[in-house]
Amino acid sequence: MIGTVYKSTGSWYTVKTMNGKFYECRIKGKFRLQGIKSTNPIAVGDKVQFELETKNNKETGVINRIEERTNYIVRKSVNLSKQTHIIAANIDQVFLLITIDNPPTFTSFIDRFLVTAEAYSVKTILLFNKIDTYDTEALLEVKYLSNMYRKIGYECIEISAKTGQNIDKVKALMMDKVSMFSGHSGVGKSTLVNIIEPSLNLKTKTISEQHMQGQHTTTFAEMFDLSFNAKIIDTPGIKGFGVVDMEKEEVGDYFPEFFALKQYCKFNNCLHLKEPKCAVKLALENDEISYSRYRSYLQILEGEDEHYRTDNWD
Repeated sequence: MIGTVYKSTGSWYTVKTMNGKFYECRIKGKFRLQGIKSTNPIAVGDKVQFELETKNNKETGVINRIEERTNYIVRKSVNLSKQTHIIAANIDQVFLLITIDNPPTFTSFIDRFLVTAEAYSVKTILLFNKIDTYDTEALLEVKYLSNMYRKIGYECIEISAKTGQNIDKVKALMMDKVSMFSGHSGVGKSTLVNIIEPSLNLKTKTISEQHMQGQHTTTFAEMFDLSFNAKIIDTPGIKGFGVVDMEKEEVGDYFPEFFALKQYCKFNNCLHLKEPKCAVKLALENDEISYSRYRSYLQILEGEDEHYRTDNWD
């Protein structure tokens, strides 16, 4: 039998078949030994083959094969730095929710996420949420960031999951697609999903005042079918986003504005650091590319893991 993984709880996977039936499935024992470095060999969104078995009058499935993925998105495993965690697979697009404060989303986090999405061929749309709560200064910050990312080629939408502002635009983009929702805990993912599809009634929590860091309300990624012919994958809130499995020479290729200038650098393997006649450094000096983007690039090159967890730089 063939189906799509809708939920993973570590050892069991909820799989939906073509005829709409759900089965609880587990992995065949040897599956984990096939050189898969990730902490979870199967992710939500995966197409899998499975066989049914009956034990104690209960019918469950045994997954014996993963179909080839069109794409997937990974992050560093929180506890095992050498391993990756596949967040989701076979995604048409990701909506990255961003808030200026309550909690703050830093550009280094956004850029790490975008670089990973570029590396794994996942289209990303930036949603600036809680637009109804911002003062003038925060609204100017939203405008600044929106302009910066639009210039690079990313679609940016200012939304309010509370008031419904521009939610129709988000829904229109979701039609006939599998969309993933991601961002820090507390940026309003569950609230947004609930306004898009109230019948789902996902749990929401208030931001924990103590740390101004969102409390985790989603423990595992889960896919949902929506009433307007769309699917969403809701993911756990991400505190940091570690970039993995990337050679220094390729990092710049996942910054679209750097990649566009690469052909004008004197050296074709230019790392845009101290090399002479570097088109990226020249563009930086002329304010044609953003300093915050270049700063993020340097941090990824230097592998400053602490930055992706804390984001404490000005």
